Amino acid sequence: MKKLNEITPHVGDSMYYLYDGSSNEKLRICSVYAFHLFTDGPGEMEIDGKKYPINNRTLIFLRPEQPHAFHISSDHPLSSYNLYCDLWNQSDPVSTNRTFIYAPEPFELNTVAPSMACDELDSLPCVFSLQPYPELYDSFLMLAKLYNDSQFYRTEMMNSLLYAWILNWYNTIHTHQPTDYRIVRLLTHLNAHPEKRESVETWWEFCGLKRTYFHALFLRETGLTPKAYHHKLLMRRASHLLLESELSVTAIAEKLGYASIHPFTRHFSAFYGTSPKHYRMQPQ
Repeated sequence: MKKLNEITPHVGDSMYYLYDGSSNEKLRICSVYAFHLFTDGPGEMEIDGKKYPINNRTLIFLRPEQPHAFHISSDHPLSSYNLYCDLWNQSDPVSTNRTFIYAPEPFELNTVAPSMACDELDSLPCVFSLQPYPELYDSFLMLAKLYNDSQFYRTEMMNSLLYAWILNWYNTIHTHQPTDYRIVRLLTHLNAHPEKRESVETWWEFCGLKRTYFHALFLRETGLTPKAYHHKLLMRRASHLLLESELSVTAIAEKLGYASIHPFTRHFSAFYGTSPKHYRMQPQ
């Protein structure tokens, strides 16, 4: 069984396409892996006989020989950034010369991009909205732009960037991400200023929430209580200052709002399992 980090992507083609309901969008299979990122909606996509809605920033991920069709109205064409690739073969990639077979012809391709048994790759969905993830959306658009604009080392750049993008997508899917806009806004505030010694009451008022609901929502969104989350940020800030500045441990404690070095050392040692002084000398 392969792991996802063992993939060897090769981008054979990238193109901007306008789907307008034409005949070449009917039921078909392709010989390679394909990504389609739509920048508009609504529309509809059929994959393995099941229909899915297409909206702005909908990502479609298709495997080789996977039956699919685009159900787009000619009255409302939809634009998409398409990327065709191999994921397990860089030495003799099929995606440089992809082929399609359309129904009702038998779905029998002569050459198909190789696939490997990989549960992590299989866990990536066929349809996924990038609307809540602007960094994934923007980086995919960057991939499409680089393919068309690059004159030198395009293959090397594209293959490496697609590898990183897929791993980032996997992390996004399998790592819990806060989605409530009030908590997300608070987390941005806390990450920017972890050294501020604000009360928890200030935080629930910042979110415009009642105390009990705030605590329950924060725990559900982050997996931590507000104080535990802030403490984690504070300790990470402390580690950065120890490694990236020449401030003394006492000065760092003061900068982070501690009344003295002793509670800071106690908190840091409990969090990292070593004293601030020892951490600075041996951060690993």
